[in-house]
Amino acid sequence: MQKLRVLAAVGSLWLGFGAAMAQETTPAVNPSVLERRAEIDQRAEATLEKLFATQSAAQSLYDKASGYAVFTATKAGFIVTGGGGTGVAVDKSSGQRTYMRMGTGGIGLGIGAQRYDLVILFETDAHLDRFIRGGWDASTTAQAAAGTDGITVTSSFVDGVAFYQLTDRGLMAQADVSGTRFWKVEELN
Repeated sequence: MQKLRVLAAVGSLWLGFGAAMAQETTPAVNPSVLERRAEIDQRAEATLEKLFATQSAAQSLYDKASGYAVFTATKAGFIVTGGGGTGVAVDKSSGQRTYMRMGTGGIGLGIGAQRYDLVILFETDAHLDRFIRGGWDASTTAQAAAGTDGITVTSSFVDGVAFYQLTDRGLMAQADVSGTRFWKVEELN
């Protein structure tokens, strides 16, 4: 009888230790985080479909790209503008998704608010990695692509990236990403 108790105690400890190890290697993900990721992913897919339907050259660039990022954002202001949004950057070769936020600010003429989607295609893994790590400055790329006025809709990569900005009315002639910063959302990754 004593041996059975000892064996039961050792077995219980062993099972408890195994369960603890399993929890350490596979962290639980909050269901609301999974829902938010799914919402971001669905919006990104819908935005890509909308882009490809309105801009045939975008599909060709997407096929060549190492990765992409899609953001849904709102920008508002009166003289001083600001905005932000949430999105996902995707490495096409691995399928790895990195959930991110964007924030933008500046000075401009106009009153009101605008909701838009931004698609960024990355020509190489290095461009995508630099973007995800946060070492990417949209202002520099915007100036390289089209001066200070923004990025004209293009059918080629400029400085390793291609931009598309869509509103409810369709593809915009110029995507303004000057003064925009992007960063990882730790709680979604």
